[in-house]
Amino acid sequence: MSDAAHAEGRTGGQLLADALVANGATHVFAVPGESYLDLLDGLYAQRNRIELVTCRFEAGAVHMAEAQGKLTGRPGVAVVTRGPGACHAAIGVHVAQQDSTPLVLLVGQIPMGETDRESFQEVDYRRFFSPIAKWVTQIDEAARIPELMAHAFDVAVSGRPGPVVVALSEEMQKHLAAVPDIGPQALLPPYPAPDAIPRLMAMLEKAERPLAILGGSCWTAAGRAAIRDFLVGNDIPVAVSFRRQGLFDGTSAHYAGDLGVGADAGLVAKAREADLILAIGTRLGEPVSQGYTLFDMAGAKPIVHVHPEQAEIGRVHRAALGIVAEVNAFAHAAAAAPRIAAPRWSGWRASVRAARDAQAKAPAYEGKLNLAVALQELEKVLPADTIFTSDAGNFATWPTRFMHLTDGQEFLGPTNGAMGYGVPAAIGAAITHPDRTVICFVGDGGALMTGQEIATAFHHGVAPIIMVFNNGMYGTIRMYQERTYPGRVSGTALTNPDFARFIESFGGHGEVVERTEDLVPAFQRAKASGKPAIIEVRTNPEQVTNRATIAQLRAQAGAR
Repeated sequence: MSDAAHAEGRTGGQLLADALVANGATHVFAVPGESYLDLLDGLYAQRNRIELVTCRFEAGAVHMAEAQGKLTGRPGVAVVTRGPGACHAAIGVHVAQQDSTPLVLLVGQIPMGETDRESFQEVDYRRFFSPIAKWVTQIDEAARIPELMAHAFDVAVSGRPGPVVVALSEEMQKHLAAVPDIGPQALLPPYPAPDAIPRLMAMLEKAERPLAILGGSCWTAAGRAAIRDFLVGNDIPVAVSFRRQGLFDGTSAHYAGDLGVGADAGLVAKAREADLILAIGTRLGEPVSQGYTLFDMAGAKPIVHVHPEQAEIGRVHRAALGIVAEVNAFAHAAAAAPRIAAPRWSGWRASVRAARDAQAKAPAYEGKLNLAVALQELEKVLPADTIFTSDAGNFATWPTRFMHLTDGQEFLGPTNGAMGYGVPAAIGAAITHPDRTVICFVGDGGALMTGQEIATAFHHGVAPIIMVFNNGMYGTIRMYQERTYPGRVSGTALTNPDFARFIESFGGHGEVVERTEDLVPAFQRAKASGKPAIIEVRTNPEQVTNRATIAQLRAQAGAR
């Protein structure tokens, strides 16, 4: 927009759209609503600079934006309408909070003059979102749009990244204001204190059994390469925290596995045996710490905790050394440090990897489909830059246990265990990187929570491949049910559609896989189709986890 137009003033809706562009947004994921018609009109004027992605459900829209935030390190942007729209969006905000993902959610609001009357669709968003967002504000004056929007983007990426919610009063979007746009703040990331790396290396020199745990968000490719150089250069075994498999090459001799929900008992044992923990980027939350039982909270086992947010260091586990630093800045500083001349723990590192290799060996499961073998055959034919998204559920432990991501591949999963994340996240990933292969792993339960968002993929011309693992049940809850109330099945059985025909009804590509040898050809046909695709993988319902059958769980429960 010209300087003359700025001087004459712009509507709040125009200012909001221009603020998104000024702060680097490339996409807006939205379900339209009458509470932000003027913003929609502003986005129309900016349609050549920012793509408006029309979604079918508010939770799906926010999951798409959150996936973009994970992939880019910049705030993903979603817009929803007031009341029910905002409530539907809340699950995506919670994902962004627990996953430390930068996100800006804009919410249309009622007219200011109707506040506190329980007006149509009225919600106090400061109270509603404050427990799960970094900051919640409301814009009631058009002149403050550039200021508050710039601050929203700054807060979303500062310290521990996370979600910011901005409510937009309805009539404010029509008001005129002659104010300049404000772009991102030029800011250098927090760098480790001068003595941080020397103290870390001194602790490492004294260790016999070090173990690194990588986690957190907003890692860059250069940052991942630098932390790999530091860890591999010092021969340190590396675990990743829950659903952070994309942070380290799973084929490396230094990869130890996933330390999260359903972690291998061998890795958990090795973590207990370690005499120094390097927790880099991870919060050391409940999944990583195995329900806060893995590490002594008083600090008996020395922990070096690296995190961009000082308040997270020592929040539960007292650290022997806390380093406040942005993860990539720390990685580059650590990689530049002189390496340990002759690490004493090569045998230890090999034993940790051996435990991972033992876990990843495919058992001889009963039936026509050995999912472990099928997934390992699949990984051999995948592009080197594949993006994986995962929903929540027992099915997700199969690729985690048996597959190995390589450098250049990425993995997006909800660390808060949100079902319904996988499909919209895959669509958000495909919109962000339309030139890359995107594969979603989702159970039959999650597939029908947000599976309608596949319509968004068709509408915007992207082609993710959705693998629906269908066992006809809410598998995780059934597992717990059989452990606690064996044989008393209540509320966990499901009735499902033919998922292949479901996507064919949109004009997409559908496949059904029931045998081990059929998964790779099905994937290759799906990819070659160039269309959004669903591969329905019909799994054995008796094999409720990758480590136990229903009969085994019942027997174990009966023996207690």
